[in-house]
Amino acid sequence: MATPLSQGAQLAVNVLDAQSLLAAFGVLGVGIVMFAETGLLIGFFLPGDSLLFTAGLLCTGSGRHGVHLSLPALLVAAAVGALAGSQCGYLIGRKAGGALLARSRSARLKEGAQRAEELLDRYGHAKAIVLARFVPVVRTVLNPMAGALHVPARTFTLWQVAGGLVWSLGLTLAGYALGSSVPNVDKYLLPMIALIVVVSLIPLALELLRSRRAAKAGARG
Repeated sequence: MATPLSQGAQLAVNVLDAQSLLAAFGVLGVGIVMFAETGLLIGFFLPGDSLLFTAGLLCTGSGRHGVHLSLPALLVAAAVGALAGSQCGYLIGRKAGGALLARSRSARLKEGAQRAEELLDRYGHAKAIVLARFVPVVRTVLNPMAGALHVPARTFTLWQVAGGLVWSLGLTLAGYALGSSVPNVDKYLLPMIALIVVVSLIPLALELLRSRRAAKAGARG
């Protein structure tokens, strides 16, 4: 039976910290976070990349506080959450159009929506849907954007499944592989998570740079 102190510790989980989430909710938490981050606009701030990587690492028993996860269960939870979340986001966008994004007061969310629309315009549906998986915030807003812009359901489903599997399983297995091959890798977890966040932001930064260059070239012309 859980004591009031242990219950309070579980309630005090930090949703922005991957290890805290995993210690409190385990594999189930991964599936829920994947669904929320990719399917619900309110989930744009959740740590998707770092959560998947950390969860994979903890499958090796390298985590602090004795946290150990089952790799097969984790892979299923990550994939199901990511794929179901994206499909849900698409359906919400299809039903509600751009109304939800228009009502949001979050500057970060609005910027993500702009980047998502630019990705769709620049790369076409298939490539944009896959690329968006690897860009924080953009992977949250592109799904309802695709629905609102009436991207064909078959096209969206095919490519969100392809991108979702590569993203969710790839990051999870990367964490597992590193945890299995590097002794005491848990000591370096925070720097590695920081690196993952930086790397995941590179595509967005490159797109921003290209947009600025294109705008300057247009102004000169």
